[in-house]
Amino acid sequence: MRPIRSMAAVLGLAVLGGCASSPQPTFYTLTSARAQERTHADVPAAIAIGPVAVPEMVDRPQLVLRVSATQVRLDEFARWAEPLKRQIPAVLSADLAQFFPGALVSSYPQWADPGTAYLVSVDVQTFDSAPGDAAVISVVWSVRPPKQGPLVSGRSDVREPAGAAGYDALVDAHSRALAAVSRDIAGAIRAAGTARPQ
Repeated sequence: MRPIRSMAAVLGLAVLGGCASSPQPTFYTLTSARAQERTHADVPAAIAIGPVAVPEMVDRPQLVLRVSATQVRLDEFARWAEPLKRQIPAVLSADLAQFFPGALVSSYPQWADPGTAYLVSVDVQTFDSAPGDAAVISVVWSVRPPKQGPLVSGRSDVREPAGAAGYDALVDAHSRALAAVSRDIAGAIRAAGTARPQ
């Protein structure tokens, strides 16, 4: 019985050792761009981002990597720290807050007062990630001014080079791409504010 017990102990240690040496996933977050240009026009009282739609293909914890025009790959060890449906509106809100200092910018549209807030809806149609190459996003957005003002709609197609290999550079490129989308939305908010009757 002793040899059998010894063999069981060795196998148990091997299993534990294998578990201990398993690779751990790395978690990534999108970030707001720094030093956005500030508007010199009238600052809106409030801006609310949402709803935000994200393609089902990338609406998952793993980073979805574009391999070719017809193939993608999931990396089980590279994951988003939060769902993209939460990260994207949070980053857009932070970017717009830099464009409009003093405005109350939120990613919770259900709390917004349609009488004072600009309501921004976002439909992310493409969110492609190619490590060592670029982040590519296509976003259709609309801005509804306060008091049911006329809707302003637009589309932002952005290809942001990663500039380096690795996932950190790729995620940074996605953050810069979202900053470009924020810039387009900020321009629409300014235009809508100028067109509104005083």
